[in-house]
Amino acid sequence: MFLTADRIKVSYGGVKALQGISLNVQEHEILCILGGNGAGKTTLVNAICGFALVHSGRITFRGENIIGLPPHTIVKLGIVQVPEGRGILGPLSVWENLRIGAYLEKSDGKVKESMEKIFAIFPVLKERRKQSGGSLSGGEQQMLAIGRALMAGPKLLLMDEPTLGLSPLMRLEVIRVTQKINEDGTSIILVEQNASMALRIAHNGIVIQNGQIALKGSSEELSNNPFLRESYLS
Repeated sequence: MFLTADRIKVSYGGVKALQGISLNVQEHEILCILGGNGAGKTTLVNAICGFALVHSGRITFRGENIIGLPPHTIVKLGIVQVPEGRGILGPLSVWENLRIGAYLEKSDGKVKESMEKIFAIFPVLKERRKQSGGSLSGGEQQMLAIGRALMAGPKLLLMDEPTLGLSPLMRLEVIRVTQKINEDGTSIILVEQNASMALRIAHNGIVIQNGQIALKGSSEELSNNPFLRESYLS
């Protein structure tokens, strides 16, 4: 199995954020994670990436237990996050933000090659490579955040609310790029509140409520589920 989370639990103080979540992600799959605010979606992403303390359960990636590993080690294994809110460094240039994404790569030649691949995906970033990240539009900043993550050469990309706060046109562009990244061989966990948009490109999905899985299935099954249609697709 590519990535497996088995009955993981996370608490903040006395609040149970995740209550025994289990999921599987196959190689080359897009798994979407749906749910309302405070459901536990971001906590789940942070648990996989090493930013949330898992109190019990097991997470394995390509057969290796990653519970307790520091985030930078998890990145080395090939798991990279595009965080909610983008997290770009506003004072730094677009080029510098992208270069930070490849901090593990020592070869200047490989960094340049990766940079050109990002510019091919996001031509606007090449045009703005000397501008500060903070001067970009919201959509361009999201492209920069995705590009920075891709500079690390992820095998599994976790995208936390990538369309949040974007215009309808830019949302469609982000979803198009997400699908292209997957088609190029990267597995993706896509956290989204826009269920219809996420299910359009995902292979499978789960719905989280109060730190537990309320529904799971293929994107087609979830799209036709009466509860999900009423709660998230209406």
